[in-house]
Amino acid sequence: MPIYEYHCPKCDQDFETLVFNSSEKIECPSCGSPKVTRLMSGFAHKSDGKMVTSGGGDACASCASGNCSTCH
Repeated sequence: MPIYEYHCPKCDQDFETLVFNSSEKIECPSCGSPKVTRLMSGFAHKSDGKMVTSGGGDACASCASGNCSTCH
């Protein structure tokens, strides 16, 4: 049962939800819209006791593109 990240274009909110099966209908918890898009989730791991992610934040602060695949 993975947790997926979604974006709702209607209210511009990002959210996470636990998905029990692939036929489950996902709705935005803020506005109830069923028209949401699944986002690409970043991979996270601990390095020297700190949480490091591949999806942004401080991980790519020095990148011009903001995409770790181009600088790491």
